[in-house]
Amino acid sequence: MGVAEDSSPMGMMFDTPRFANTVPFFRFQRFGHSHARTDSDHKLVVVMVGLPARGKSYIVKKLKRYLSWLGFQTKIFNVGDRRRLAGSTDEHEHGPTPARQGVGNDASTCADCDSASAMDKGLRTPSCTHCATRHSSSFFDPDNAKAKQIREQVALDVFEDLLRWLQAGGQIAIHDATNSTIERRSALISRLKSETDVNLLFVESICTDKDIINRNIKLKTQSPDYVGIDPEVAESDFRARLRNYERAYRTIGAAEEKLNVQYCKIIDVGKKVIAYNIQGFLESQVVFYLMNMNLESRVIYVTRHGESEDNAAGRIGGDASLAPNGMKYAKALSRFIDRRRVDFAAEVEENNRRLAHVMASGSSSGANSEPESVSSHGSGAAAPCSMPMSLRRHVQPDFEIWTSMLKRTMETVEYFDPLKYRIKNIRSLNEIYAGKCEGMTYEEIAREYPDEYEARQLDKFYYRYPGIGGESYADVVLRLQQVIVELERIRHSVLLVTHRAMARTLLSYFMDIPTTHMPDMDLPLGFIYGCEPRPFGNFLRVWRYDPEQDDFDEIDASSVLKIRYPKIIMPEQAPTSPVLPSPAEIAYPSIR
Repeated sequence: MGVAEDSSPMGMMFDTPRFANTVPFFRFQRFGHSHARTDSDHKLVVVMVGLPARGKSYIVKKLKRYLSWLGFQTKIFNVGDRRRLAGSTDEHEHGPTPARQGVGNDASTCADCDSASAMDKGLRTPSCTHCATRHSSSFFDPDNAKAKQIREQVALDVFEDLLRWLQAGGQIAIHDATNSTIERRSALISRLKSETDVNLLFVESICTDKDIINRNIKLKTQSPDYVGIDPEVAESDFRARLRNYERAYRTIGAAEEKLNVQYCKIIDVGKKVIAYNIQGFLESQVVFYLMNMNLESRVIYVTRHGESEDNAAGRIGGDASLAPNGMKYAKALSRFIDRRRVDFAAEVEENNRRLAHVMASGSSSGANSEPESVSSHGSGAAAPCSMPMSLRRHVQPDFEIWTSMLKRTMETVEYFDPLKYRIKNIRSLNEIYAGKCEGMTYEEIAREYPDEYEARQLDKFYYRYPGIGGESYADVVLRLQQVIVELERIRHSVLLVTHRAMARTLLSYFMDIPTTHMPDMDLPLGFIYGCEPRPFGNFLRVWRYDPEQDDFDEIDASSVLKIRYPKIIMPEQAPTSPVLPSPAEIAYPSIR
C-alpha cells in the first residue's frame, strides 16, 4: 500500500514471486525412493477474471504462496507484463520504434507517447525513453480493433507459455489477466479442450466497495504503466482505461455454465464467495483457501518458547519445563507484546489518517506528507478521521495468543494478562515428534543411529524420524495447514509461541521460502518475527532479546533467517554448519 509501506526501515517486504518450490511435496513413496509421484496426475489452470483495481493481484499472490507452501509447483503468468512488451498499434504496422530497439535517449519514445493524444494528456515524459507508458487508455478501448487484436493475441500467447510450463512438470498455473469478456474466456476454454489431464478453474474478483476501489486506483498509478507520470494525469488515464474495460466487461455466468466449467466468485475479498461445479481436489484446495481472506490490519508474531531444561542440555523433543533463563524471557515477552499492541494500534491509526488525507486530496502525491489535522493535534493525539468506515481499521483489535500443548510454551505465556489476551493451547503447534530419538542429543543420534542421522542430513524435509509417531517436515506442513487457514481468516493480531520446526514452517509460508530451504532456517531462541499482511506481500520485522537489558531490540530483517546446510557428520567428526546468505539477502541484494 503506497501510503503505509514504510513503517520501519528495518522491515522487509517478501513478495510471492521471489521464490519457487523445486521439489514436489505430496509423494506416494517415503524418503529414499528414486521415483516420486505427486498426489494427482491432474494439473490445474486458474484463470483470473475481473476489472482492474478489484484485487486480482492481491488474490493471485496469496494463492500462489499458499499452494507453493503446500508443495504444488505453482507459477503466475501475468498478461500485463507481456502486454507492456508487445508494443503499440503503430509498431505492429510500421515496425519497432528506436526505443524498442534499445536506444535510450530522450528523443526515442514509443509511438503511443509520440502521438498527439498522448502529448495532450501529458503522458509524454522523460521516462518514456524506457517505454514505461506506451499504452494509454485508448489502447483499451473495445472499439479500437487493432489494439484489441494485440491484447487478445498477447493473452493467448501467455496462455501457450502457461501450457508449455505445465507440460514440462508444473502443477498449478495462474493466468493473471482481466479476462473480462465472454469471447476471451471462450477462446481459453476452447484451447484447453485439446489438453489431457488439465482442469480449468475461473476465479472472478468482484469489489462493490467504492472506497476500496478508489484506494486501489491510487495504487495503480504507481504501476509500471505510469512510471514518471504526474499522479493526477496517471489517475485520470487509468480511470479512462477502467471505463473502457467496464463497457466490454461481462461477469461469469450462464455462458460458462452451459460449458460446465468450474468457477469461483470472490466478492469484496472473501466477504461473499460463490462456487459453481467445483469437483477436483486441487480446485477444492483453491476455493477453500480463497474463502478465508480479509484486509484487516494485523500482525502475526512468531516466537519460540523460552529456554527449557532440555534446551540447556542440548536434547530434542520432550516436554521439559522452562529453565531460569526461559522464565526471564517469558516475563520480557509479555512486556514487549503489551507495548507492541499499543504501538501497532497507533501505527494503524496514523496510516488511516494518511490514507484519508490522500483520498480527500485526490492525489497520491500526498502519501508522504503530513495532513494538517495531524500536526495541529500534536504527535500524541489522534486527529479526527473522515475516512469512510469501510477503509478504517479497529484501533485496538482483539489479540490472541496461541501455544502448543507442551509445558515450555504454556509456561512462556504465564505472565500475560488473561483479561487482555485470549490464550489458546493448540496441539497442532506441538514440536515435530522425533519418535525413538525423543530426548536425545544430535551427537547421541549420530552415534547410536548413524544411518538415520545420515539420511536426515540428505533430505531433512521428507525424512521421517524412526519409531511410532515419528514425523517429517512434510507431515508438519499437513498438520499446520488448518492453522495457516485460520491465521488468514482471523481479523486481529496473534502471537504464536511455538517450537523451532513449527516456527520454520510458519515463517516459510509467510515469506514464501521454498520447502527445500525450510528445515535449514536458522531460528535460535530469543527472536520475535512479526509478519504484517499487506496488499503486495508480507512485511517482516524482527526483534532480538537482549538478556543484559532484559528487553528486545529491533534488528535488520535482511540479516536474519540464515540458511544453514549441515555437513553429514559421523560420531568421530566435529559438527560443522556452513552458513549461506538469508533468503532476504538473496532476493533483495539492493537493501544490504
